[in-house]
Amino acid sequence: MDAGFTAEQDDIRRTLRELLRKRCGPEEVRAAVDSPAGHDPGLWTALAARLGLPGLALPERYGGVGCPVTDLALACEETGRFLAPSPLLTTAALAAPLLLALGTDAQRAELLPRIATGALTATLAVPGAGLATALALTGTNGGDWAGGGRAGGVQARRADGRWRLYGQVDQVLDGHSAGLLVVAAHTGGFARSRTLLFLVPGDASGLVRVRQTALDATRSRARVQLRETEARLLGDDDRADVLSALAAVGDTAAAVLACEAVGAADRALERTVEYVGRREQFGRAIGSFQAVKHRLADVYVQLQAARSAAYYAAWATAHESGGAARSASSEGRWRETGGRVGGLALAQALEALRTAASEGIQLHGGIGFTWEHEAHLYFKRAAGDELLFGPVHRLRAHAAETARLFEEREVAV
Repeated sequence: MDAGFTAEQDDIRRTLRELLRKRCGPEEVRAAVDSPAGHDPGLWTALAARLGLPGLALPERYGGVGCPVTDLALACEETGRFLAPSPLLTTAALAAPLLLALGTDAQRAELLPRIATGALTATLAVPGAGLATALALTGTNGGDWAGGGRAGGVQARRADGRWRLYGQVDQVLDGHSAGLLVVAAHTGGFARSRTLLFLVPGDASGLVRVRQTALDATRSRARVQLRETEARLLGDDDRADVLSALAAVGDTAAAVLACEAVGAADRALERTVEYVGRREQFGRAIGSFQAVKHRLADVYVQLQAARSAAYYAAWATAHESGGAARSASSEGRWRETGGRVGGLALAQALEALRTAASEGIQLHGGIGFTWEHEAHLYFKRAAGDELLFGPVHRLRAHAAETARLFEEREVAV
């Protein structure tokens, strides 16, 4: 692994940070999340049209930039730093990779160029509270999370050559504003049950979307109801390996989320260090107290460990998808862990963000405990992401199980 960044990656990070510093302060974030879209459409246009973020990891033949996933993860580190509300995560890290992996040539040609320009936003709709399960982050995704075989979730049935969906999906990220929904639905009845993915336009007949109040307002969520809604099957074969595709996307999304959480933790720590340098007690800045120094030093060490894990996960994801040659010494370990480290990096990053946000609230004193203070936005992001993609202990437990860390092994004598 080369720990250095390319000139292009440095340019992306620098340009994006400058833009977000001007357009995404705490007041702008609160105004954006209170708007009907849940984000600032003008900022999204700048991120998409000016910087091309939705198409960073898409092939050039579909209007993308053709960069590895690492570049998208580094961009999300900057958006995470400012908690920028936008459909970037759901569009570029969840929906677009599924379209690329499972879509037909016609579907890719129709949808991906529009996603690359930002003209079309998309999201993944998974029944219940099973997003982490569907993406195989906290366990295998071969269960009944998509419907259970008989009832619940979203059911798909085919009649007269057309697919129709019926059911309800709660907690769909950006579900109220996305122009395209990739819906996981159950079909085949109890005996031949299986999970398939379907494409539902945002203006489809029978589609009802209601925005919900969320702990983390910077990640908009919606309840989506499908009432005999006509949909298109993603791909041309109902025997496609949907679960493996979801697991692969889950690993990529975890690496992107880990970098995003690292950016948020870095900003929370930075603001806390600035504040303790100004706040005085007993005639001196509290940042000069040894106890405060030790607490912030512990946060810094944890943050740097999380950053290293997040960068490695982003590199490993791009390394795997790019098919680059791996060294013989790392090949065995790579296969042994299933080639997936995103979940473990995400656990480390979420824990670092939670610690940085908590210490920030504590060290800001009385003002830090008010809901209006910026520190609470970071604390809510940490708590909200754990509810959506964790919790941390389950992410780590699944990573250990995948790596067969605690299995007994025969020792050659």
